[in-house]
Formats: sequence, structure tokens, C-alpha cells
Amino acid sequence: KNHLISAEAASSSRASKKMEMATSFLYPPPPSILLNCMSVVGLAALAKIGWSEVRGNHLKYSKFNNASSSSPTQPQKQRFGSISSRTGMLWLYTPAFLAASASFFVLPSDDLRFLLLKSALAFHFFKRIFEVVFIHKYSGEMAVESAIPITSSYFSSTALMLYSQNFTVGLSEPSLDMKFAGIVMFVVGIVGNLYHHCLLAKLRKEDGGGKKEYKIPKGGLFDTVICPHYLFEILAFWGFFMISQTIYSLSFAMGTTFYLLGRSYATRRWYLSKFDDFPKHVKALIPFVF
Repeated sequence: KNHLISAEAASSSRASKKMEMATSFLYPPPPSILLNCMSVVGLAALAKIGWSEVRGNHLKYSKFNNASSSSPTQPQKQRFGSISSRTGMLWLYTPAFLAASASFFVLPSDDLRFLLLKSALAFHFFKRIFEVVFIHKYSGEMAVESAIPITSSYFSSTALMLYSQNFTVGLSEPSLDMKFAGIVMFVVGIVGNLYHHCLLAKLRKEDGGGKKEYKIPKGGLFDTVICPHYLFEILAFWGFFMISQTIYSLSFAMGTTFYLLGRSYATRRWYLSKFDDFPKHVKALIPFVF
């Protein structure tokens, strides 16, 4: 009996230490069933989509718009039709940008952390819209069946991240305050992502018939990974988490990471299938590792 009591005490002590560690860098769970459920559901959904990308079942945009689940080059009919890539990308980002912008009026607050999160989210999606209009070169289409869930994900995650942050106003700060480190992480992510998007845009060229074609990216971190823009996007989303330090923002940063790991793996596989001279040392997402 004494052994059982000791084991239970040790287990309780370990659980208490884990809880203390979590609360040192996280706000407590919000009193919202919706937020707590969506933290789990959102993470699981994004992880599943990332795994689907690895298995060859792609969200149909960019180079994967016409890819079937069995072949990266075999065309596949879209169930709900398609729209131009530029229009599709504007669909993806505009609702999230409007949600972030509206939060300044819908959820007014003098809380510095909340203000930083609103500003970072609004700037992130403004940047994406700016890139769609002025930087990216588009030649293909986006499947509506992919545009709808991606748009919903960006919009709902932005709204829920802000809604979750609203519950932290007036609470004691986590003992490990990461918001200023989060700003640095976010800026590095934004700048790195923009830089590599500009490099990608310069690579697209016109052939004799005026048709766009892909080339192997060069410059920046493209010499070591094929998706450095994804890597920096991940850094930006971890910047959101570090600024907010909520369970939901942590969940979404993890989910985004899992999805882009899968998408980058699929992208590298696509380049290997299309270009015989693709350098084998170039990894998918993390230099020299993956």
C-alpha cells in the first residue's frame, strides 16, 4: 500500500511539474469550449492534411492544381471547377486580413500584447495580398474545392487567435514573457518569406508561345532547401505564438508546421520528377536535415 501511495505521489508530482512548465510560457486554457475544442481539431486537421501531401493527395493550387493522387503530372478533373490562381490567392488571404483589421474596432484594447498580435496578423495578410497583386507571377488555376477550405482555415484561425487573446486581457503574464522575442521571430519570418518569394517571381519566364514555365530556384536558401519560403512562413507563425502565448496559437503554429512539412516534401518530390538535373543535396524545408 505504501508503494502505491508513493507511486501516486510521484506521478502527481510529475504532473504538477509539467503543468508548472506549461504555465510558465502559456496563459491558462480559456473558459471556452469552442476554443479548447478547436485547438485540438485544428491541429489534428492540419497534421492530417500534411500527411496527405506526403502520400500524394494534394491541395490543388500552384504546381499541384492538376496533380492526381497517384501522379504529380497526370491531370485530374476538378469537381467544383477552378478559378485563376491570382483570384484564388486573393480569396485565401482577404477574409483573414479583414478579420485582423476589424479586430482593432471589434475587440478594442490597450493591452500591448493584444495590440502586437492584431498588428502582426493584419500586416502578415496585407503582405500576402500585396505579393499576390504586385510580386507573384501566375499562370495556372486553383481548384475551388481547395480554395474554400484554405480560405476558411486562414479566416477561422485568425478570428479564433484573436478571440483567444481577448480572454487573456487582465490576466497575469506568463512567467516567461516571449512577446518581444516573438516580434523578432515574426520579422525574420516575414522578411525571409518576402525575399524568397521575390526570387521565385524572377525565375518565371516566358517561352516562345507566351506560356509560363517552372525553373529550379536559385539564390538565398534555395541552394540548400527547395521551400525556404515555407520555412520562413513557419517562423512567422511561431512568431504569432510567441507574441500571444495562448494554447490556440500554439496549436495553430504546430499545425502549420506539420502541413508545410508535408507540402515541402511533396514539392521536392515534384521537382525531382520534373528535372533530371535537380541537385540531390537540396532538402525540402530544413537545411541539411529534411
